[in-house]
Amino acid sequence: MPPRLKLTRRQILAFRRRVGALDERLPMSARSLRQAAWAGLQDSMPRAALLSLHARVAKVEPSTWEHSSLAQLWGPRYSTYVVPKRDFALFSLGRLPDTAKGRARAEQMAEQVRAYLDGRRMTDREVAGTGGLGIGNAIRYAGPTGTIAIRWEGARAPAVWAVPAPKIAPADAQRELARRYLHVFGPTTADSFARWAGISRGAGTETFASLEKSLVLVRSPLGDEWLLAEDEPTMRAAETAPAPARLLPSGDAYFLLDGAERELLVPREDRRRRLWTSRVWPGALLVEGEILGTWRRAHHTVRIETWGRLSRARRDAIEAEAAALPLPTGDRRIEVVWNE
Repeated sequence: MPPRLKLTRRQILAFRRRVGALDERLPMSARSLRQAAWAGLQDSMPRAALLSLHARVAKVEPSTWEHSSLAQLWGPRYSTYVVPKRDFALFSLGRLPDTAKGRARAEQMAEQVRAYLDGRRMTDREVAGTGGLGIGNAIRYAGPTGTIAIRWEGARAPAVWAVPAPKIAPADAQRELARRYLHVFGPTTADSFARWAGISRGAGTETFASLEKSLVLVRSPLGDEWLLAEDEPTMRAAETAPAPARLLPSGDAYFLLDGAERELLVPREDRRRRLWTSRVWPGALLVEGEILGTWRRAHHTVRIETWGRLSRARRDAIEAEAAALPLPTGDRRIEVVWNE
């Protein structure tokens, strides 16, 4: 099958910004929150999911991550995620291991946790620690069964409780999860999907094969990759004007990439090392469609590190974004510290 489209880096990044609502914020609504969380919002760093929402949706407040249309769970790669509540099964059951041994481990772990909880809400430490089941972080293996929900605010251990099992087959959930990944991260490959979801390469390949009739093969700067057929018109559409600035938090979907995909987003190796560090990633500074630096926050201070001098207009746009971050700062204003 010959590639149907030959895509440039610029087309791909413009497409990802457009479908990710990073060029223009969506109006506040439950529907917009679901669209912003279409591939989930990684929340392993406190407030990260909230700041990812803020980059995509207007009028986000410090409590928006608690919206009734959203839920938390241990999602892809067992990281903490905020996802649309109605899509809970996709981000949990959609990652159920494809081997009998893996599924048995997940189901047995979930059974132990549910039995210990006995209808209660407890912290994961109380359940999994030495005073409880003594299973440590292995408690997260129960997540892909879709029967364990969590609430994590960042300062304390997450609360966990049991929920009814989803009424969807694991294979169907995984196919829809792959469609979410293709829409937000496309064009892409089965291997990339498997790494992102934390499933086996075989499961990723099988799931993409089951979707083949709804995919088109395209040629990107990274080689042959797949795109959802329904996304082809959006990919071909004229580029929209990028936003002046967005502060994307650590783990945001726009740069939650691996391997050569990072090279496509940030071509210079020295800059990639500064964005994807060996420890906790900083946030990404997205300016007029390109990542031009990093940022970190400590209390009321946002420290901006740019990869070169920026114009006064660009600095003003970044400072406006920082000042608007939906953080519980009280009466104190956010201070921006520059490192250019």
